[in-house]
Amino acid sequence: MSGAGETPPTGGASMRLDKWLWHARFFKTRTLAGDVAAGGRIRLNRRPISKPGQAVRVGDVLTFPQGPHVRVIEIQALSDRRGPAAEAQALYRDLDPPALKRADPDAPPAPAPAAKRDAGAGRPTKRERRQLDRLKPDPGDP
Repeated sequence: MSGAGETPPTGGASMRLDKWLWHARFFKTRTLAGDVAAGGRIRLNRRPISKPGQAVRVGDVLTFPQGPHVRVIEIQALSDRRGPAAEAQALYRDLDPPALKRADPDAPPAPAPAAKRDAGAGRPTKRERRQLDRLKPDPGDP
């Protein structure tokens, strides 16, 4: 008979998605990993998922946003603990390293730096702030 915290046997070892992302150090907290999964921004083997408790196994491919990059990761191992970074890097294989994207000449340009104000100019008025917001790119745009 299985206990409350155990998962039923499925033929292979599995782990919760949010827990694996936290163990692999993609997110600082398990809550953040769960929020990304619950927001539907993670794909598991090309299928969008919306549950942080989704089971992942060795060989699964995850696609998810992390900062300005989209990460494509193949799960190589499952872990019982959140260990040091070197141990976490052994849990996955990066199928599309972000460093290669930056070196790609066809990659989109880096975002523009934040607008600067003259010293002593004070806080922007509501009208000035709206004008500045129109100049900034929308963070939700890819």
